Amino acid sequence: MAAGGRASGRPSKKKGPAKGTGGNVRRSLEGKGATPPAHMRHWYKDKARTERIAREESGGASPRRTPVRTKKSDDAPEYIGGRNPVLEALLAGVPATALYVAQRVENDDRVRASMKAAAERGIALLEVSREKLDRLTEGAVHQGVALQIPAYDYAHPSDLVEIARDGAEVPLVVALDGVTDPRNLGAIARSATAFGAHGLLIPSRRTAGVTGGAWKTSAGTLASLRVARAANLTAALREYREAGLFVVGLDGEGQVDIGDVSLLEDPLVVVIGSEGKGLSRLVREQCDAVARIPMRGAAESLNAGVAAGVALYEVARHRSR
Repeated sequence: MAAGGRASGRPSKKKGPAKGTGGNVRRSLEGKGATPPAHMRHWYKDKARTERIAREESGGASPRRTPVRTKKSDDAPEYIGGRNPVLEALLAGVPATALYVAQRVENDDRVRASMKAAAERGIALLEVSREKLDRLTEGAVHQGVALQIPAYDYAHPSDLVEIARDGAEVPLVVALDGVTDPRNLGAIARSATAFGAHGLLIPSRRTAGVTGGAWKTSAGTLASLRVARAANLTAALREYREAGLFVVGLDGEGQVDIGDVSLLEDPLVVVIGSEGKGLSRLVREQCDAVARIPMRGAAESLNAGVAAGVALYEVARHRSR
């Protein structure tokens, strides 16, 4: 063995040049900028302070949180919010199950009347936070009160004809084709009740249902007007025709004015199309007549709720003669 050397035949353990870090060490030592404000940190948990900062930045207004909307099941309850709508619903006999009142709510005449009406009907009275009311009403204006109603129990399309025949009256049914706004459904229900219709018919898909918004706009009239739901609107209209009813569609491209239709005094189904698309092709093919509302001026169409009111007034006028 040579002096100062290693034993022969053994591998050398001497390492080669060390690899660099690629600048990672240098970058890790650099500053990451100014610390963000507390309300901008996603891990910040102080809710009260966060809301106070938001109020200060918005000039004192309390921030309103919009709950995340999720698809409801068919048997989920609905909620009517607002002091006037809640009182109207209670006085109209809407089948409610609970009345929610916010803590420390301003107890005006409408709130007191709602609480009294709920108590007389045996409806549960619950005091909750405003945050819970926001969640229940999905961010809608509730004014500190909300009424819980069970999921609507839809009728069968044939039930609407039976209602008319039980009352020895000429059947009048209002069908909705492509009406997706529940407020329009509520407004149509209000007009249908005012002008003597025996019920509403809606398809089960791609249309507005009897939700809290519909109840609210109907001003309680949905409590006395039945709503039927059909899996296929076209098939339901065909069955109505086979039962002896005529079908009149309302569309901006109709060939005759609604007041000039000769079928208005007969057993009738009035079909209301959507404001934008009007009647669908398959529904139009089931109509015995397609009528329009004569209009002057620059307006090309009417809201579905308004159009239904005009058409049903014409039906009622003809029948009163």
